[in-house]
Amino acid sequence: MIKSKTKIEKQMKKKTNALLVKTILLAKKNNKWLEVAKILSGPRKRWINMNLEEIDKQTQDGEKVVIPGKVLSQGEITKKIKIVALDFSERAREKLLKSKREISSIIEEIQKNPETKGIKILK
Repeated sequence: MIKSKTKIEKQMKKKTNALLVKTILLAKKNNKWLEVAKILSGPRKRWINMNLEEIDKQTQDGEKVVIPGKVLSQGEITKKIKIVALDFSERAREKLLKSKREISSIIEEIQKNPETKGIKILK
């Protein structure tokens, strides 16, 4: 699906969550983060929501992964990875912090890493 920046802008006007709008704006400005902006600007049902066990299956040790949606708590993470997501369920956040995994929001990561170095977007 090819989605232009103009289409992202139009879809963003329907969003009421200020944090989501700010995330989409930051991602849209940077071509490397544009894929995340395309997913988040669309309908919520198209966002990628993943359980911890699914993230664990799709990653390698030492990776930094972006989930353009919500991280859910089913399963465990066995690898040393950094997870960047729009949101985390309460139980998922607790599990990740308890197991000393690094987590951050998409906004924080865009500001720290505008070049998307070493990032893998999970879909």
